[in-house]
Amino acid sequence: MSVSELESKSEAELTRLIQNANQELQARISEKRKDVIRQIRALADSINVTVELIEISGKGSIASNSKVAAKYRNPANAAQTWTGRGVAPKWMQALLEAGRDKAEFAI
Repeated sequence: MSVSELESKSEAELTRLIQNANQELQARISEKRKDVIRQIRALADSINVTVELIEISGKGSIASNSKVAAKYRNPANAAQTWTGRGVAPKWMQALLEAGRDKAEFAI
């Protein structure tokens, strides 16, 4: 479809076109995936190996940008928190260097 053909379409027609294209794309991806799984199983069978396929639902990785709750709070500034992961923030480093125990600042 050319640009001039798209320009002549209404917003509703363009929306329908996009929805139809997305449905077609998903159908093709699904069919391709099924074909690849069939090929994997056939290859495994050909060498007498069993294959267990694990389905991962959702988009992206398993750790899908989920927020981690803060575990520690700066006693001097309640707005400053730390999850306990990664490098400790400067305020926590300063408290630890002063001989304090991070358990004191647990939320």
